[in-house]
Amino acid sequence: MRKGRGRTGRIRRRKLFRRSESRGVNESYKSEFIELKKWLKDRAFEDRNLVPARFPGTGRGLMSKTCLREGQMIISLPESCLLTTDTVIGSYLGTYIAKWKPRPSPLLVLCTFLVSEKHAGNWSLWKPYLEILPKTYTCPVCWEPEVLNLLPRPLRAKAEEQRASLQELFASSRGFFSSLQPLFAEAVDSIFSHSALLWAWCTVNTRAVYLRPRRRECLSAEPDTCALAPYLDLLNHSPHVQVEAAFNEETRCYEIRTASSLRKHEEVFICYGPHDNQRLLLEYGFVAPHNPHACVSVSREMLVKYLPSTDKQMNKKISILKDHGFIENLTFGWDGPSWRLLTALKLLCLEAEKFPCWKKILLGEVVSDINEKTSLDVAQKICCYFIEETSAMLQKVSHMKEEKASLLKQLALVETLWMEELRILRASTEILSRLQSHLTDVS
Repeated sequence: MRKGRGRTGRIRRRKLFRRSESRGVNESYKSEFIELKKWLKDRAFEDRNLVPARFPGTGRGLMSKTCLREGQMIISLPESCLLTTDTVIGSYLGTYIAKWKPRPSPLLVLCTFLVSEKHAGNWSLWKPYLEILPKTYTCPVCWEPEVLNLLPRPLRAKAEEQRASLQELFASSRGFFSSLQPLFAEAVDSIFSHSALLWAWCTVNTRAVYLRPRRRECLSAEPDTCALAPYLDLLNHSPHVQVEAAFNEETRCYEIRTASSLRKHEEVFICYGPHDNQRLLLEYGFVAPHNPHACVSVSREMLVKYLPSTDKQMNKKISILKDHGFIENLTFGWDGPSWRLLTALKLLCLEAEKFPCWKKILLGEVVSDINEKTSLDVAQKICCYFIEETSAMLQKVSHMKEEKASLLKQLALVETLWMEELRILRASTEILSRLQSHLTDVS
């Protein structure tokens, strides 16, 4: 047999193929990154571990230049590189912020600075950073209403709440923007438009790192915890990694250490938090495939959809669940229905003669085989209903993709979200089927 033709050779080739598929393309030669590196070096930061690159699936990110050890510092960004409210107050905007009443919020101050500096163009001291920021964002707050309507109801409600909040911020800030007119030759209305504020708001919301709360007399009492971190914010999210990230008060640097080793030329990830896909899409504008934190929520209305309306104890059961915190955070996940969901259903499915035993249900005890079977049957019905609903939504998205070419990016994100939820529901229904079969075998 020729060398490399056997099973070992095939495995090696598959590994190399997968590695080449995930390997990024170095982008450090691009002018925007050359300028950014110079700008960062002038502010006492020079990176030796990472390099900007473009990756399939995640887009722009940072790639390891060398092998990285577990616990190794991957970035230590000096305070001088961070864009905070202190940066803004110390700038040409500081005088106007100090005298404005009511006091502007930390968020408004950061957004105002971003819009102003973007308008300044080549004159901006922050131009190298502004040049690498996205021109547009993919968060639902930026979407067309017809695409928003395709989102799951809880997510749609939150996105609409964000839009209303942003509209209120814009309307309430127009007086403050007008006070800045002496700084500009153009009319401030043309500079601080709704679309400009939306861009700045998304920049802060999707890219800011957390700092310990600060208090400035010239700002409102809202938490002042956000900082924009040039270069560091190129790191993409993965729910499968762990890092230590915080501002070091001693070194005055924002530091990130990896909790695992990395090979040379791999994409370096951080974790934005244990967020499900609806939260990731809402706040950051993307969906993480195979996200271990992804889940499908069950509303109170759905919880009782397949229960008998003749149950005279139903209101009392619902009241018990409310009192003990079992009416919220009921979900299907990759490992099936959550313990909280099954517990809620077991209590709701209690036979009348067994109702006095409801406390045992909350403690995780088995009250009867009938109760166990009934609750699993109801969970399966809910899951199957969700599968039908999700499949119908995917059909709707597919049709719209054919008709609305201009909305393809937004529709692709909706489709990915529903596809991930469908996978979770199918995994859950298989697990429920096994649980039902096991219960039948035992009985």
